[in-house]
Amino acid sequence: MAEHSDIIALTSGGPHSWIMINALRDRFGDFPVIVEQGEPEALFWKRRRRMLGPLRVASMQAARLPIKLTRRGTDRIISEMIERHKLEPEPRPGTNITHVPSVNSDACRRALKAAGPRAVFVVSTRMISAQTLTSVDAPFINYHSGINPAYRGMFGGYFALANGEPEHFGATVHLIDSGVDTGDILYQSKVQVEPGDNFHTYLWRMAAGSRGIVIRAMEDALSGQLSPSMVDLPSKQWFAPTLGGYVWAGLRRGVW
Repeated sequence: MAEHSDIIALTSGGPHSWIMINALRDRFGDFPVIVEQGEPEALFWKRRRRMLGPLRVASMQAARLPIKLTRRGTDRIISEMIERHKLEPEPRPGTNITHVPSVNSDACRRALKAAGPRAVFVVSTRMISAQTLTSVDAPFINYHSGINPAYRGMFGGYFALANGEPEHFGATVHLIDSGVDTGDILYQSKVQVEPGDNFHTYLWRMAAGSRGIVIRAMEDALSGQLSPSMVDLPSKQWFAPTLGGYVWAGLRRGVW
């Protein structure tokens, strides 16, 4: 069970999540982390089929093969990023972790209430219910790998490049509301891709260049100086690339 702390984090884990959490620990010291179980893949795709239709989802699943084939050589690039930027993609020994089935479970809400945080940092979780968002009197602040509102949802950095908009390759820190990455924006980062980057390195590249905005947002939250704003961009939610879309972006723009 989480102990009282000014900050608490919610995540399902993953390298870019721990990169952000460890950066916050460097700034604020230790704080508890609630880790939810990942959603079963079969349930995820079933929900996508209801939302997008079976043909589009089948094309998304087919795209996973060529995406997998582009992984060769990216481990070296990722290792270089870890060393150059001093990234920590794993939980540190001694991290106070509470495992829960979901951020929307009673177990998660009990852990939040026990911590009594002044700010909740969220990275890589499922949609958070209103019941969880109102379980503690604290802002829920999300790190999103994409420039909102134009690149809400999944793989925002990839889609910005695939659409020929490298100026929108970056990340957003925003308040969480009831929508998908629709909350008011606190900070955004603009990050440059480098030679050899592809689908497997984009999240790492954005994480390496976005730790500062996460720290600033949490500093603002703890000092009572959050200043959310709106960004004048068209709003669109993105999902996984389809087979045709992925191959087209690769051949036309060199974005793999």
